[in-house]
Amino acid sequence: MKKQILVAVCGIALVLSFGACKKKEEKLQAPQSGAPAQGQLPPDHQQPGQLAPGQQQGGPGGQQVTMQRGQTSVALPDAVKGKWKSVILVVVDKGSKKQTEYTINVNSDFKVPGSNLKLAVGEFIPDFKMNGLTITSSSNEPNNPAVGVKVFEDDKEVFKGWLYSKFPAVHPFEHPKYALLLKSGVKK
Repeated sequence: MKKQILVAVCGIALVLSFGACKKKEEKLQAPQSGAPAQGQLPPDHQQPGQLAPGQQQGGPGGQQVTMQRGQTSVALPDAVKGKWKSVILVVVDKGSKKQTEYTINVNSDFKVPGSNLKLAVGEFIPDFKMNGLTITSSSNEPNNPAVGVKVFEDDKEVFKGWLYSKFPAVHPFEHPKYALLLKSGVKK
């Protein structure tokens, strides 16, 4: 009989302590004054994989990389300037899984047939390298091909960034219906 009472008391104590832990946990999760509500991001929050200006990230060999504030610019070496006439972009219709390749001149606009998308293709960088705020090319060989692209949907800009041939998952064009990939550059 004493054993049954002891088991019952221990069971009740366990249930009560579990409930107290839950209440404590809930209190810890409640937003503090001035903090964003659950599900909201702070104003300076970066998307996954992005760093806020001035943040550091481990680079090759564990070295630290510091992101600078400001506007980036493109400065191509003479060995690269004017050597590439166009790029081959692949537009994927996610619904039908149809992939269509388009050869588009650099620094030109292109309306994607059968869609409401317009592409503004900028510079092609055969060996993309970022040195501070300057985007350049380490060589004229397609070791790390990238192209600057703006995408407009119904004349509204929905993407501005770089597409990388060998790393398509880095800052990709995200759209519910279409994917956009860089296949390669085309030399003059």
